[in-house]
Amino acid sequence: MMTSLTQRSSGLVQRRTEASRSAAADKERGSGDEDFEARRGDEQEDDDSGDSKETRLTLMEEVLLLGLKDREGYTSFWNDCISSGLRGCMLIELALRGRLHLEACGMRRKSLLGRKVICKSDAPTGDVLLDEALKHIKDTQPPETVQSWIELLSGETWNPLKLHYQLRNVRERLAKNLVEKGVLTTEKQNFLLFDMTTHPLTNSPIKQRLIKRVQEAVLEKWVNDPHRMDKRILALIFLAHSSDVLENAFAPLLDDQYDLAMKRVRLLLDLEPEGESMKTNTNELLWAVVAAFTK
Repeated sequence: MMTSLTQRSSGLVQRRTEASRSAAADKERGSGDEDFEARRGDEQEDDDSGDSKETRLTLMEEVLLLGLKDREGYTSFWNDCISSGLRGCMLIELALRGRLHLEACGMRRKSLLGRKVICKSDAPTGDVLLDEALKHIKDTQPPETVQSWIELLSGETWNPLKLHYQLRNVRERLAKNLVEKGVLTTEKQNFLLFDMTTHPLTNSPIKQRLIKRVQEAVLEKWVNDPHRMDKRILALIFLAHSSDVLENAFAPLLDDQYDLAMKRVRLLLDLEPEGESMKTNTNELLWAVVAAFTK
């Protein structure tokens, strides 16, 4: 069930040609970018202890926003990776908010993918999807592994008794969240045989800041050490790749910047999750999700 995703670790999709943004537009957005980066820096303190009181986008919403076509308001019909990728986002988001962690590795040093996901706190997150996933994980005994939860929450199981774990209409529900946050709008489009609800982009600066954060993480602000990177941006890069939407953030770059960004992303993808998870200042569940998509 995860085969199509795990195969993606061998490379990113071929770059699509897109004109670079003008320097004037970058300058106009400059002050907004600085404020946004400062705010995200403050939020890093909240990652392991609780939730930020400020309204911010979840990892799921950021991945979906990267995948949405701005004008058309829907993701590519050919993208069969984003569903599982969004479930991985949920697990990491819950871990960064202090709700989930992995069981102890024990004397035999269980692998990341062999360790169970444990509910650390069932305090509501304020996000309906996250709370729904958290309730499933809390109520399930015996506990399941990261890979099992990605499959169960996606509905990718042959066991009919476990189909109730599937989180339904996730993309539509995330899009509605983004509508409520003033990022997207809602429209109806006719596709000959059927009508489809779409969510075109209305707040372009928010998406441009998101794209710029991803670009800067592997360009101007590259630190060549995943443990010195903000955990959210690190997770976003891994999950955007697993969801086949990372390319959308790099398409506007000039050729030399694009090549450098891709080279550094490849360095991250080539890391060994087992070894990285044992270093200081790390989140084991984050690396377990990475392992599930890159094994």
